[in-house]
Amino acid sequence: MNRWLAALKLVGVGWYISGCIILGVLAGRWLDGKLNSEPLWLIIGLLLGVIVAFYGVYRMLPGATNRRNKGNS
Repeated sequence: MNRWLAALKLVGVGWYISGCIILGVLAGRWLDGKLNSEPLWLIIGLLLGVIVAFYGVYRMLPGATNRRNKGNS
């Protein structure tokens, strides 16, 4: 059962990455449409989405891949 839980956590990490990047791109496109500044905000939104995604993964992965091998070094 622990393998399934770890697998579901990793799937959640994948969804988190894609969600951050997609939201950044969509927000950037929306701002570009409002401010008529293509593709400035699209690129900024993409970069911010990637940064937030990787920071979140950095914070989530130790908990998702935590193996407790006591006695095995």
